[in-house]
Amino acid sequence: MARIIAVANQKGGVGKTTTAVNLAAALAAAKRKVLLVDLDPQGNATMASGINKREARPNGCDVLLEEAAIADAIVPTPAHYDLLPGNGDLTAAELKLMDALAREHRLKEQLAKIAANYDTILIDCPPSLNLLTLNALTAAHGVLIPVQCEYFALEGLSSLLDTVKAVRHRLNPQLEIEGLLRTMYDVRNNLGNEVSAQLTQHFGDKVLRSIIPRNVRLAEAPSHGQPIHLYDRSSRGAIAYIGLAGEVIRRGRQHAAGSAAVAEPDDHDLAAALAAVADLPQE
Repeated sequence: MARIIAVANQKGGVGKTTTAVNLAAALAAAKRKVLLVDLDPQGNATMASGINKREARPNGCDVLLEEAAIADAIVPTPAHYDLLPGNGDLTAAELKLMDALAREHRLKEQLAKIAANYDTILIDCPPSLNLLTLNALTAAHGVLIPVQCEYFALEGLSSLLDTVKAVRHRLNPQLEIEGLLRTMYDVRNNLGNEVSAQLTQHFGDKVLRSIIPRNVRLAEAPSHGQPIHLYDRSSRGAIAYIGLAGEVIRRGRQHAAGSAAVAEPDDHDLAAALAAVADLPQE
């Protein structure tokens, strides 16, 4: 049965979609059966996977509204992972689901039909807390949180952790933090180094060892409709996501073996990290 991971952050511009697409490609390159669900109405993950979001029919909207079978909507990608495409239709789906019964469980119900076909299912969430994000968190086993190493990104992390706690309490008791992923990292930036150190100090093993650097080739790849693994596999960005895939696979094995869960980050951890960097120059 697939492990379902939501890639989420309520703050935009932190590398969320970049992580979802390139982690899917790296896992597929490691011979894992992967499904990427584009749940963001912007459809960026769909386009970055080489699929035209405007021509994708049926798509995630049709699946959520139960107007199409999920197996019929899933398409293969050049990077050898499968994709449930998304586009602006998802906004309409969200509006139509507002009055539906068990509306937060629609995605979970649909993924259950095909989960046995995959090792990993990744969900690219919108950069906001809405019904689509709640569907993703209700369906997921874990939340992978990309965090840019800057002060305001830490503040955004606070809102997401509150959301995860609320979802765990009301909708999905099994939901846990898969890990905090440091993205857009520049070793020359003193603030970034300090934020990274504080994350590691206060959140411990919940901070993934993998670090995604700022990389021009990584930024260029989506405009070519390719994950970095296909666009430039020798780039620093590609190497970083290969490392992340290995780390995700190892953690998945630990979950399957029933290893003890790492303590969840709490408000005291985050407050301490924020306080430690608050007086630093915001580079």
